[in-house]
Amino acid sequence: QVQLVESGGGLVQPGGSLRLSCAASGSIFRINFMGWYRQAPGKERESVAMITSGGSTNYADSVKGRFTISTDNGEKTVALQMNSLKPDDTAIYYCTAALAVRDVSPFSRYWGKGTLVTVSS
Repeated sequence: QVQLVESGGGLVQPGGSLRLSCAASGSIFRINFMGWYRQAPGKERESVAMITSGGSTNYADSVKGRFTISTDNGEKTVALQMNSLKPDDTAIYYCTAALAVRDVSPFSRYWGKGTLVTVSS
């Protein structure tokens, strides 16, 4: 029922910028947090940025100062503004969210299918 759909991936030159977006849809009562992971070829999946319902944010050391995470649309959409992109940022970026579908249900984890970001000259 709940779906997370990413958009905004593509090819960008080193030093360029890209903005990713993830929209949560379906039966959602409350979102605890939303964020982004990424996985480069041959590497482990890693957390990139997270934002809680209270607005607290967390970033991987490798992207601090370059990436900014934010929410809108009643906090059902999460965006990742990526600036000063490097070739090492090349990866599939996955949207994730912890949300409850009912007022008494626990928070469950959901994942999008990913969007590819390629940073190359």
